[in-house]
Amino acid sequence: MFEFLLCSMLTILPDYLFRRYVQGKRFGHEITLYSVWFELRYGITACLMLTLTLITLVFYFHPSTKNVTSVFRTVTILPETGGRVAEVYVQRHQMVEAGAPLFKLDSTEQEAAIELARRQIAEVEAETTVAQTELAAADGLIQQAQGAFLQAQDQLETQTELMRRNPNVVAPREIERLQVAADGRRGAVDAATANKRTLETKIASLLPSQKASAEAALKQAQVELDKTTVRAGFSGTLQQFTLRVGEVVNPMLRPAGIMVPSEAGRVALIAGFGQIEAQVLKVGMIAEATCVGKPFTIIPMVVTEVQAVIAGGQLRASDQLIDLSQLAAPGTITVYLEPLYPGGLEGLPPGSSCIANAYTNSHDELEAPGTSTLRGIYLHVVDTVGLVHAMILRMQALMLPVQTLVLGGH
Repeated sequence: MFEFLLCSMLTILPDYLFRRYVQGKRFGHEITLYSVWFELRYGITACLMLTLTLITLVFYFHPSTKNVTSVFRTVTILPETGGRVAEVYVQRHQMVEAGAPLFKLDSTEQEAAIELARRQIAEVEAETTVAQTELAAADGLIQQAQGAFLQAQDQLETQTELMRRNPNVVAPREIERLQVAADGRRGAVDAATANKRTLETKIASLLPSQKASAEAALKQAQVELDKTTVRAGFSGTLQQFTLRVGEVVNPMLRPAGIMVPSEAGRVALIAGFGQIEAQVLKVGMIAEATCVGKPFTIIPMVVTEVQAVIAGGQLRASDQLIDLSQLAAPGTITVYLEPLYPGGLEGLPPGSSCIANAYTNSHDELEAPGTSTLRGIYLHVVDTVGLVHAMILRMQALMLPVQTLVLGGH
């Protein structure tokens, strides 16, 4: 109707003025309700054609849609492990900051694992102390074995020298006995030395490895204990949080509630435009929106992303063939709109339904040196008729509360 009134001022009104003041025909005499078509046929025809042209230009180059929503994502509150609730620190609808504890599961098993790991560490440390004492004792055993070996070696050398000087003084059997005794003392020295090396290896490698393993087990047990305290990963508001002490929660079957992030639905609007505007919608286009949750307000927006595919045509592999008649409903082009100025979506409840317009801007093409005069006039007309859609959006912003509250029956 608005476009028709605008076009009639350029067609029907001049036609009427020409016939009234140039041809001298008067309304009510030569121009009556019965002769309006014949007398104003040129103006009416031109008005209808111009109206259709204007509507086409406006809705194609400056697309509009009512499929606009401030979509937001909720996050399910789930523990990393299942268990019985021991403590609850928050309440439903409470605003929590990132890192704040929400609830705690029973941690008896995890605390027992920590205590066991600590005992293992203490046991390894005690064993290290004992090994160091044994190492000192091993030094004494080595000295004792070396002394016995030297004594046996001296006796063997003495008897061997006596036998060399006088074979009848020392029996060969005695020499053999002393040789065996000296070899045994040498073996005792080697055994004591090997025992010391074993203790040194145990102190330097085995016991530190056992202690490191026990410390790793302690850290793992501490991690498992920390998992029993569920914390908020981000700032947000708790919704449907009815958890009570004694309930059992499970990460697969029994969530604890839902959290709505603080910035949810306050970053951008998601709009679905018709497929015919696929060649018009571009990143950087200026847009405007009015929402039911924030009436009588025009929110300046900018197009930040245009989805390259249409969701209605997606296909997933299954055990049945897809009939194309199931995809007959045309999908929309998903467009992301962000506020042109900071705080543009403040006060708008997440999930609100909106109406949005996007406006084509031909400034770059108009400034290009190769643009012809006729092309420039056409682009100026295209940019100018965007004012019509902007006025329509403001009329919709005024009528939206009336339609919702009065005509909608709410």
